[in-house]
Order: sequence, then structure tokens, then C-alpha cells
Amino acid sequence: MTGGSMWAKALTAPATFGSVEVPRPGAGQLGPGQVLLKVLAGGICGSDVPFFLGTPGRWEPAGNARSAIGRPGFPMHEVAGTVVATTDPAFEPGQHVVGWATAFDGMAEYVVTDSASLSGYDAPVAPEQAVLLQPLACVLYAVERTGDVTDDVCAVLGLGPIGLLFAHVLKNRGARRVIGVDRVDRSDTARDFGIDAPHWAATGTWAAGLAADARPDVVVEAIGHQASTLNHAVHAAASAGRVFYFGVPDDPVQTIDMDAMLRKNLTLMAGGTSDRRRMLAEADAYLRAHPELFALTVTHTFGADEVQRAYDLAVTPAPGRLKVVVSLEPGP
Repeated sequence: MTGGSMWAKALTAPATFGSVEVPRPGAGQLGPGQVLLKVLAGGICGSDVPFFLGTPGRWEPAGNARSAIGRPGFPMHEVAGTVVATTDPAFEPGQHVVGWATAFDGMAEYVVTDSASLSGYDAPVAPEQAVLLQPLACVLYAVERTGDVTDDVCAVLGLGPIGLLFAHVLKNRGARRVIGVDRVDRSDTARDFGIDAPHWAATGTWAAGLAADARPDVVVEAIGHQASTLNHAVHAAASAGRVFYFGVPDDPVQTIDMDAMLRKNLTLMAGGTSDRRRMLAEADAYLRAHPELFALTVTHTFGADEVQRAYDLAVTPAPGRLKVVVSLEPGP
């Protein structure tokens, strides 16, 4: 497949999408370890939201940060689709795969992405459900890095789809008790994800009200976008506790309460997902063991001609709204 054009979505202004027609990538453009993917579905991640609102992509090479406006397919990195062509012998044309659009340009008919960020999947589900493997892979990797949580009390700050997946995995990894905290009332679904004690509260208020003997051993910050919530996690954690900062900050530099870190001998971890193919395979196995998570987590699915509505909904947390997915097949 060479030449021709394809459809894509692109921001025409902050928080405003339009449709564009752009050159279609071909197999001859693939470098080593790349896959040409026909995108069938994409998930909207909280880390996409600042870009949707017009923030430049600060993860570009130094000095090359580009505006999100006008970039075809941007911003979407959680994708499921079929392989069209590949330079990686681990994949073959026609294979169903899931993972990352590594340039965050997955809102398009076709995308070129790194093969190390993809995996085939066995679960007999539609692409709109399979896309859940990508965020779950990130959660599984973070919990793996956090270490053994057997018999620990764990708290998750932020009960969006990521936070609820954290709760489910922590409980299944042996946590004695899982606490969940969110400004949105998640009592209707919290226990389905293994949360023993859901709190409808601001994280700072909840942390300030904790008794010394009620502090969790592990605290996961799954909110991001602000500076205060990391310190709420630090203040909540028990002595010698662990804090995993999973939420992506809008500002690259944050201030942390080092006095509390030192006095309580805390361990702070953060980071993205490495070894992506292995983690996607683990996510596939996890979802096959817990197939109810598809219906519990993916609450809204939109067509490709409804991208604007999908992102508008995903921007603001709300009761009953968890994972928002866009079906990209057939194209508009």
C-alpha cells in the first residue's frame, strides 16, 4: 500500500476538532521495528487532555515542542487495530494488536508506530474493548514496581478508570484493604473494583483527617494535572510507606514536602511503562481472568464522527463516566 490519502482528526483550535485528509503512510516508509497499523479503536487517556486543550507537546525533543493544533491524529496514544505491514518478524499482516501510537497520533485511519509498543491479544473482544489492555498494562507495570502489597493497606487517590484499575489490581495482588478517594461519588461501582472503603471527598481533606493508625502502607496518586495531590499522598502515607505517583503533572516541576518524606522514611516512585510488549501480554491474561472489567470500565463508546463529543465528555470527571473509547472503523 503506497500513496493515496487517508482521513484523520486534528485540532483546529483548543478543544475543537475537525476532519482532515492527509497522505497515507505506506509500507515503504517503515523503519526497523515499526508497524503500519489500521486503527480500529482508540481510548482517551487523562494525559491526552492537556493536549486537547491546546498545550504544546513538551515531550518533544528539547526546543522542538510543537502545538497540538493542526497535528493529524493528535492527541491519542491508546490504540487497537490490525497490522497492515511490519518490519518486525514478531508480527504479520492481518494480526489484531493493541498498544501505543508512539507519536500520539492514533486518531487516524492508519498510523506508523513502534512494534515494541504493541502486542497481539487473545481475548475474544471487540477493538473498542481491547483498547483497555493499554491502560491496564501501565497499571500492572506500576504495581509491579511498587513491590509486594500482600496484607498492606493501600489507598488510591483518583477513581477514574486508571484509579479503579489500580484498586482492582492491588486487591488481586493481596492487599488487605483498599481505600479509594475521589471528588466524584464512585460508590456505585467502587466495590466492583475491590475498594473496601470509598471516600467521596477532596484528597487533601481526606489526608488531613486520617488518624495515625489509619494511614495506608501504599498510596497511589492517579489524578495528575496539579501539584497539591502528590503532597496529599505524602501526608497520607504511613511511616515507611510507599507512594507511587502515576498521575501526569501539567507542570514539569513540583514542590514536595521533603520534611514529611524524611520524617516518615517514605519511598517515592514514578515513571512510565517500560517492557511494553510483556506488560500488554500480562494485561491480556489479566483481562481474560477478569472479563467483567471490560463492561465495568468502558462506559462510553463513540463513532469517529463523534470525536468532539467523546473528548468533551472525557475532559470532566462525572458519576457514571469512566473510560471513553472512540471506534475508528469505518472512517467518516
